[in-house]
Formats: sequence, structure tokens, C-alpha cells
Amino acid sequence: MFTGLVEGQGRIDAVEKRGEDILFRFHPLFSWDRPEIGESVACNGVCLTMETWIPAGPSFTAFASAETLSCSNLGTLVVGGRVNMERAMAMGERFGGHIVSGHVDTVAHVESVRPVGQSRCIRLVFAPEWSTQIVPKGSVTLDGISLTVNDCGPGFLEVNVIPETWRVTTVAFWRPGSAVNLETDVIGKYVKHLMQPYVASGDGKAPEERVTMDFLRRNGFGF
Repeated sequence: MFTGLVEGQGRIDAVEKRGEDILFRFHPLFSWDRPEIGESVACNGVCLTMETWIPAGPSFTAFASAETLSCSNLGTLVVGGRVNMERAMAMGERFGGHIVSGHVDTVAHVESVRPVGQSRCIRLVFAPEWSTQIVPKGSVTLDGISLTVNDCGPGFLEVNVIPETWRVTTVAFWRPGSAVNLETDVIGKYVKHLMQPYVASGDGKAPEERVTMDFLRRNGFGF
């Protein structure tokens, strides 16, 4: 589990094709205390497992499976490129950002980047089916960065990036057309799944039952 508060950037030192998978070697560009083989690391928001730690550098290796490559931008990474990095959250630490699983839903693309005061407003587009899990002033994870949704609609969202985020993450490299990993809020996923039986489907069929006060009482919600 992660928070979307990027600890620093990592440089890609090697990209090795292994069949349909890729073995990456990353060089963290920030202090990394007590590395542990098998620990989870979010790289551009994708949860990867540390396979080996190489003190010289230092650097570590991690596999990305074909499934991971199919729904993220990791397959486009090249030697010398940068990724945002965050180690897994430890119990008892201050919880900033929001709950991030590191399981990317889809790839969005930057449509525009425009200055707004000292910040930048970035608009991204993506497949419209993910829009039901994104709400104004809710949280979203973009390349591993926890950001607040300023505006959204079918197939798009806008976020505001403050100068500090621009300075310490890879957002400064985003341009129109850039591919960005998108993870929607995990709470929204569960709410959507739980409500599915009570919402009309796309084929016009009526829901099994409407959510009414009586329905809530029968399902344990006392009033």
C-alpha cells in the first residue's frame, strides 16, 4: 500500500526483455535506507517487487509482467529515463496523500499543460468508462502522484500541480501526448462494485432493487 507522496525519482539503468516480460534496473536518486529484497516499490505508480539490491550505484532490479506492461506506460521506458518512486507505507507513519494500491487501471494521455498563477493546470484524457470512478475534489493517482481532481467529465480530468510537485517529480517532463499511468480511488472502486446490482445496466434492464430508506433499514442501516 502506498500514499501517492513521491519520495524521489529513479533513473532507469537497464531494460532487459525476458520473453513478454521486462526486467528493469533502477537507480534511486535519493537516500534509500535498509533496502529489503521482496519489498514493494511504486515506480510511476506501478507496484513492483524488488528482486535484487546492488549496493554499487546503488540500484535494484524488478520484473514487470506482460499484464503490467499492457495496462501501464512501463513498456515505453528507456535507459536514462526517469520514474517517480515511493516505497511501501509503514504502519504508524504519517498518512499523507490517499490510499494507493499501485494497481494501475489505465493509461491516460496529457492533452494540455497551462500555467495558472505559480502552478500548472494539466488536462488528461482517457477511456470514458473510467470516468464513473473519478469525482471533482476527489483523489487520483497519476504516475504515482496523489493529486486532487479539479474538474472531470466523460473521458477527461484536470489537476493542479504546485511548484514543489513540479520540481520533485517527473511531471515537469509531461507534454501533450505523454502517456501517464492512472489509478482511480480504491474507495470509489468498491462503492461502484457494491452498488452495481442496484443501478440500471447499459442494456436498459432495470436494477434489481432501488436504494430507498426501506432498503437501507432492511440491510442494517438504522435511522
